[in-house]
Amino acid sequence: MKIVDLSKTIAYNKQDPWFMRIKIKHKSHQQSKFLIRFFLGLPARLFPKGFEGWADDKIVGMGVHAATHIDAPWHYSPTVNGAPAKTIDEIPLEWCYGEGIVVDMTHKADLEEITVADIRADLEKSGAVLKPGTIVLIRTGRDQYIGTREYPMRGAGMSAAATHWLIDQGIKVIGIDQWGFDLPLKYMAQTAKKQNRQDYFWQAHLVGQEKEYCHIEQLVNLGALPAYGFKVSVLPLKIKGASAAPARVVAIFE
Repeated sequence: MKIVDLSKTIAYNKQDPWFMRIKIKHKSHQQSKFLIRFFLGLPARLFPKGFEGWADDKIVGMGVHAATHIDAPWHYSPTVNGAPAKTIDEIPLEWCYGEGIVVDMTHKADLEEITVADIRADLEKSGAVLKPGTIVLIRTGRDQYIGTREYPMRGAGMSAAATHWLIDQGIKVIGIDQWGFDLPLKYMAQTAKKQNRQDYFWQAHLVGQEKEYCHIEQLVNLGALPAYGFKVSVLPLKIKGASAAPARVVAIFE
């Protein structure tokens, strides 16, 4: 069996937007000796031979959308077609494991929408087949900008029509290897104002107001995968009532 990691490393990066910077505090083995001796009351003379204390770490101020993560329906809207939207701890785990396919959209320019025709053309070219429960991974190649100031501002983006179409094929989980699922946020806001359009901003996310689905953002390494012939595991942390959760996303070849 071969496993390919599709997840970002969780680490501090000063180039990330200030509200998404992840801080990790590391506690060394030596630092924990104080805790063991005074809080637990175990004198140093009774430490096992060679025991230096235990290492420990704390993630400070990490938002659930800051790393490779899967968004729950609750992120997009409090309701889906009038029914309460699922939070991340409520989504069925069956959605999170299944056959995977890669749709190659690396030819799409920054700020260009990914359309139904784009996806259908690539499926015809690659021979990948959509089946209910397939996990669809959209490869844009913008993971190359991770760690730079450009990362949130680069990328194509899923159109509402393409998102609707995939869900209508029985797809519950769609992933993408760029900062966000839609076109870059600032660009969408500027365009909505410029064109005076109410239907433009966050259009792919807001498909979730009508149809239940999840998407994965900030994937990496999709270029290491073939178009099909592997499984995907994207198990989120079980955070009560959350809109999303970090996930270790992997492709599995058996």
